[in-house]
Amino acid sequence: MLVFLKVLLIIISVALIAGVLLQSGKGGGLAGMDGGASALLGAQGKALDSIMSKVTTVAAILFMVLSLVIAAIQ
Repeated sequence: MLVFLKVLLIIISVALIAGVLLQSGKGGGLAGMDGGASALLGAQGKALDSIMSKVTTVAAILFMVLSLVIAAIQ
């Protein structure tokens, strides 16, 4: 059971990392200079950003809960 939970934690960790890296920057600075992708995708880019934000939030919550469960079991 513990091995299954640890493997699941690794999978969720990879999903969380991917979700964070695939989001576009919300602020100015260097992240605001990438205007090419938003110009190409238009509204689809904003919809994808919304989906990635939700995926990241769910992955973060699952990561926290699963980490606490694994800590309680050990």
